[in-house]
Order: sequence, then C-alpha cells, then structure tokens
Amino acid sequence: MGVSKIVSVEHLATVSAQCKANGRVLVFTNGCFDLLHVGHVRYLQAARARGDLLAVALNGDASVRALKGPTRPLNSELDRAEVLAALACIDFVTLFHSPRVTEVIREVRPQLYVKGGDYTVAALDPGERQALEEAGTAIEILELVPGKSTTAVIHKMSNTHA
Repeated sequence: MGVSKIVSVEHLATVSAQCKANGRVLVFTNGCFDLLHVGHVRYLQAARARGDLLAVALNGDASVRALKGPTRPLNSELDRAEVLAALACIDFVTLFHSPRVTEVIREVRPQLYVKGGDYTVAALDPGERQALEEAGTAIEILELVPGKSTTAVIHKMSNTHA
C-alpha cells in the first residue's frame, strides 16, 4: 500500500478540492525527512490527528542539497518517499524539487498547513506564507520534540566509535 500513497501534485490538488467540497480537512506539511526518527514520527502523528488526511510534500534530492549542504541527503528521494508512505499516519506523499514548497501550496490549496515547533508563523518563508494566505489555509505550529533531530542523530553517529 505504501508506494501507492506516492502521488503527483496534481492528484493531491484534486484530493484537496474534494476534501474542501465535503467539509473534510487535508492537513499538509513538508520537509526533507532525510533520516526518519522519533521526532518526525511524533510530529507526523500529531499532524494527522488535526484533520482527515495527511499529505507530506517531500523535498527532492537537489533541494535537500541546496538547503542542507553537499553531504545531504543521506537517503535518496525515492527511498525517503517510500519510508514516509509506509507510515500509517500519512495518506499521501508528493515530491517537489524547488527549495521552497510555494508552488505546491498554490496548486494543492490545503485546508491546514502544519510545521514543527522549530518554526513560528512569522519565520515561515514569506512566499510560502503568502501562498497559504491566498489559499485560505490555516497555519498551525506543532510542538517540537526536544533533542530529536536528524542533525543530532548524525552528530551522535559521527561521535560513536564502533
């Protein structure tokens, strides 16, 4: 079932329109999700609990490199998409290849957009925030899971001697 959850942006836009027409809530988030850890899982479960469906827009490999540096991602975009799609709390995964998710937001027009507590509404990319406002999308910042990040996992791995 997991791989069938990986869909095009166009498909996700259709799902979002159907949700809106039927009074349902498509929750939307995005990120790199390079090395899945408990912080990600708790965040995604909390996001899913806020609506009827959860869609994750996943940064493609080139955009992860642009955001995180030349040593990232650790896992390819297709591997990351498949791992996310295997989670029960996620209904859809779509890939995007630009550094910002602005155009995906404009096309999908989700009912609710969530980000982790390392963000604030004011700190969101201005273009992304404008696209959300134009779409009438509510924005919610979820609580951060302290000490749980991909960077922390990588740091711990690099300081562990076998």
